[in-house]
Amino acid sequence: MVASETSWLVAAGSGAPPAVEPASVLLIGAFLSCRGGVRAVGEELAERLRLRGWPVLTASSATNRFRRLMDMTWTAWRRPDSYKIAHVEVFSGRAFLWAEAACWALRRADRRYVLTLRGGNLPGFARKWPGRVRRLLASAVAVTAPSRYLAEQMSPYRADILLLPNALELNACPFTARTSPSPRLVWLRAFHEIYNPGMAIRVLALLQPEFREIRLTMIGPDKGDGSFERTRRLAKRLGVSNNVSFVGGVPKKEVPRWLNQGDIFLNTTNVDNTPVSVLEAMACGLCVVSTDVGGVPYLVGQGQDALLVGREDPEAMACAVRRILQEPGLAQRLSENGRVKVEQLDWSVVLPQWESLLSSVAQG
Repeated sequence: MVASETSWLVAAGSGAPPAVEPASVLLIGAFLSCRGGVRAVGEELAERLRLRGWPVLTASSATNRFRRLMDMTWTAWRRPDSYKIAHVEVFSGRAFLWAEAACWALRRADRRYVLTLRGGNLPGFARKWPGRVRRLLASAVAVTAPSRYLAEQMSPYRADILLLPNALELNACPFTARTSPSPRLVWLRAFHEIYNPGMAIRVLALLQPEFREIRLTMIGPDKGDGSFERTRRLAKRLGVSNNVSFVGGVPKKEVPRWLNQGDIFLNTTNVDNTPVSVLEAMACGLCVVSTDVGGVPYLVGQGQDALLVGREDPEAMACAVRRILQEPGLAQRLSENGRVKVEQLDWSVVLPQWESLLSSVAQG
């Protein structure tokens, strides 16, 4: 027997009564914030459901990948009396195998489940393994995606994918319109090659001769692939070490405070879906400049609530930052429109949709 890394989220605290009848639910994904990892969307969903009276079981908080896989499948298969329905997050690569194994165990336990598609790499993975992806998606009662990008890209493998966006707590994101922005840049992702942190340093180096007081704050944990040290060395080589601060990972509740120390948010990623960090930056009123990869063009409008540039193009990103600092009215338009857009993504709007879906699955 595998030592359990699951955790019960027992109903407690306040919260408006749910509009539907709660049912016990098993949420399968990576719940690693209690072990120093990033607090993922699935963890936030678990907590929100708990506060609304849903008995929630989660798997798994194990940091070791093999142990996490074993705990997910063991919990699904051997504890069917502890939950009525399940929800499984589906990523690409090796993590796709975890979803396959967990869903196999759920079928053995005769439990209905919902899948949620995650990660900008999933469409490419599906093209490589179409049979596996199609079989997994067909096995679920329902499949959701957090973006139109993923819903459209994955529609060849299942046509009735439901759009349930990533949500955020707007009350936790104090808004300030950036009418006269300063050259204070913020970058918030994990230090990993897919998020391309070095591009932010190159943008800083391109702008530093023109804006001597420019500062870049880089926030996020080191994922251990060498990106963090490469970024620090690049800053030193380009002569901008004194203009950049490396904060490391911060607790979720402190993210808005760190974001509001800047006026312009850089999203340099090479692969993306619906980045919550971008949504949080827009909620706080920062002017967003992002690469136009994956689901980002589905999320923001060019020139309306963000400026988009090509992947691996620091010159274009530096030009976009320069426009925000110098073009009259642009910063205020991006800032205010960004806040308006994310207001429809508040948990007060999204959570009832999750409750309705899970309740319908529970009722068969």
